[in-house]
Amino acid sequence: MRSDDWITVLANLRDRAEPCVLLTVLDDKGSVPRDRGSKMVVTADKTWLTIGGGHLEFQSVAIAREMLLAGQTQARYEQFNLGARLGQCCGGISSVLFEPLIQPQPQIAVFGAGHVGQALVTLLATLPCHVHWVDERAEQFTLVPPGVTVCCLEDPTEQVKRMPAGSYYVVMTHHHPRDLELCEAILRRDDVAYVGMIGSDTKRQRFDYRLEGKGFSREQLNRLRCPIGLPDVKGKLPAEIAVAVAAEIIACYQRRE
Repeated sequence: MRSDDWITVLANLRDRAEPCVLLTVLDDKGSVPRDRGSKMVVTADKTWLTIGGGHLEFQSVAIAREMLLAGQTQARYEQFNLGARLGQCCGGISSVLFEPLIQPQPQIAVFGAGHVGQALVTLLATLPCHVHWVDERAEQFTLVPPGVTVCCLEDPTEQVKRMPAGSYYVVMTHHHPRDLELCEAILRRDDVAYVGMIGSDTKRQRFDYRLEGKGFSREQLNRLRCPIGLPDVKGKLPAEIAVAVAAEIIACYQRRE
C-alpha cells in the first residue's frame, strides 16, 4: 500500500458504516520503526498499513480495539518508550494519536423475509443503522435494499451468536417454532438493546409459558416486546406494521444515545 492509501481505506469503511480508529505517529525520538506521520487503520477484525510492527504495533492495535469495544469517541494520545516499555531493540520513543472515526450505528437483525419483513427492511435501510436480514429461504431475497446484509442461514439462530453487543433483534418469521427458538437464543444474551416479536397477546402468553418452562426469569421475559411496535401506530398492512416497528426501534436507540 502507498502511504496515502489510508484515505481510500477510510472512504471504504465510511461507505460500510464500519467503525475504526486511525493511528498516527505524531512524534518520534531516537531510533524508531516508522517516522512521524505514519498511519494505520484498525477495525474490530482488520488492520491496514503499519506504524512499525513489533510490540509497538501489537499494543497499539490492542488499545484501538479496546476503544472500539468501549464505544469511545474521544481521541487518545499515548507515548511509547520502545526500549523500556515494549522491549524493542530500536529503543527510541514514539508518540501515537488514536482517533475513533465513523461512529458505530445500531446493528439490527431482522429475522423473516416475508411481506412484513420486506416492508420493515426497506424502511430500516433508509435510517442510520446497519441491517442484517436473516432467513433460510434464499428465494425470498428478491428485493434487497442497498446497504442491507443478507444472511441466508439454514439455522437462523447462528446469526444471534454473530451479532455484536448492544444489537437490536426483530423476530417475524413464517414459523412459530422458529420464532420460539430465536427468542430463546436472543434472551439468553445479556447484552441485547432491543428484542421484539410479531404476534398477538395470545402468542405472547403461550411463549412466556414455554420459556418459563425452559428456566427464563420474569425479568428476562419482560425484555421481549410482543406485540411489537408502537401501539399508537395501528394497522395490519405490512407497511403499517413496518412503520410501527421502525418507530419503536428509533425511539429505543434515541433513548440509548
